Amino acid sequence: MSEHDQMYPPATKELADQRKALAPKPAEAFRAFSHAVFAEGALPAKTKQLLAVAVTHVTQCPYCIRGHTKAALQQGATAEEIMEAVWVAAEMRAGAAYAHSALALDTISGAQSDRGDHS
Repeated sequence: MSEHDQMYPPATKELADQRKALAPKPAEAFRAFSHAVFAEGALPAKTKQLLAVAVTHVTQCPYCIRGHTKAALQQGATAEEIMEAVWVAAEMRAGAAYAHSALALDTISGAQSDRGDHS
């Protein structure tokens, strides 16, 4: 399979340079924002990267999954901590589907009421 046949092209310096060349001010602002967000603060940088690992699994960005997993490792996270963060993400994603079932149940109830069906 050639690199052009892949769903997600590899993240390369050339792509990053192209993004920056096409929109330099937003690219620089985003870079500065990212650095500020992941800097040590009230939360340690390692914790922030573990949060990012979890979030990227929910948003399902393959580039972010790789980048933040690598960054978490660089900040001292263990494989076990990273996998637990992934499981937290999985539970939150599943929990959201379960919680939103209230909308389906409410819709069913409304439809049954409209039909006079009370089962």
